[in-house]
Amino acid sequence: MNYRTLGKTGLKISDVGMGTWQLGGHPWGWDAPDEDESVRALYRFVELGGNFLDTAWVYGRVDEAGDISGGHCSEELIGQFLKESGNAGKVIVASKIPPKDRNWPARFGININDVFPSQYIEDMVDSSLSTLKMDSIDIMQFHVWQDEFASHDEWKQTIQKLTREGKVKHWGISINDYQPSNCLKTLDTGLISTIQFIFNIFHQKPTEKLLPYAAEHNIGLIARVPLDEGGLTGRITLDSKFDDDMRSVYFNQERLPEFIRRTDELKKILGDEAKTLAELALRYILSFDAVSTVIPGTRKVATVEANAAVSDGRKLSEALMVELKNHVWERNFYVDRDPSLESSGFIEK
Repeated sequence: MNYRTLGKTGLKISDVGMGTWQLGGHPWGWDAPDEDESVRALYRFVELGGNFLDTAWVYGRVDEAGDISGGHCSEELIGQFLKESGNAGKVIVASKIPPKDRNWPARFGININDVFPSQYIEDMVDSSLSTLKMDSIDIMQFHVWQDEFASHDEWKQTIQKLTREGKVKHWGISINDYQPSNCLKTLDTGLISTIQFIFNIFHQKPTEKLLPYAAEHNIGLIARVPLDEGGLTGRITLDSKFDDDMRSVYFNQERLPEFIRRTDELKKILGDEAKTLAELALRYILSFDAVSTVIPGTRKVATVEANAAVSDGRKLSEALMVELKNHVWERNFYVDRDPSLESSGFIEK
């Protein structure tokens, strides 16, 4: 594995991490996993040198309907793994505090007290600590955000208190989908060390403002959704069917033919630099020095092995990176589902 520094945290983390939304329970948009295979995947990830796990309080704990999910949640499986494997303290774990109003993403104009009131922040940190079987969480992230929260002081006082108590080492934000600049004022406070954001070949907008800011201010960047909800695996076809609320909209029948056309175009430029579309997608992100790690969602041993193979320090050529600029395709799941949201800041202009 290749390692990079996670911004001003100073932590050395594998540049290919492991996203664990699908690891346990019955996660939104995915079928229930084989939890034994999920645990084997955790073991294999660490065996190959991986040391960065990204989870969240809600992953596998609450299903798509908002009900408590069956099986173990992601945090439970990770806590069990860390205890049984002896890797506690060796693996860096990032988790997330869900919004109290359970709205993803955070709505523009929402009161922060409806999303992250002080006592709620403390309660969620304690809950994650208990489930993960950890004394201190390496990185705790707010699971949604609005940059206007930067002007409020209570959350700042709360996270500093939790840091002094040793419950959280570093703080981060998992920013709203497709809003990569909706955090810059908050970063100016100096209290946030990491940003998790959507970044892939189709969604390149983070290169405009977020990546340059992070490079200048030493912010750790965690790139999520590198495979575009599974689309950049290259396995989706015109015959693919999705029963869940998220992907049935994201890959709806009106957009699916255009999606296949675009992925077919990407497959044409595969060559010595990337053997598969998934490899191309991961190498694209890792070709940016400002990115600390990429976290493809993983729950199978074979996928862990394929992802880890990309962590060899090799970047795409400048010529290929220029070519990939021609493949931008900005979309937004939330606006697709409700077009009226476009005028409410759900697409960053």
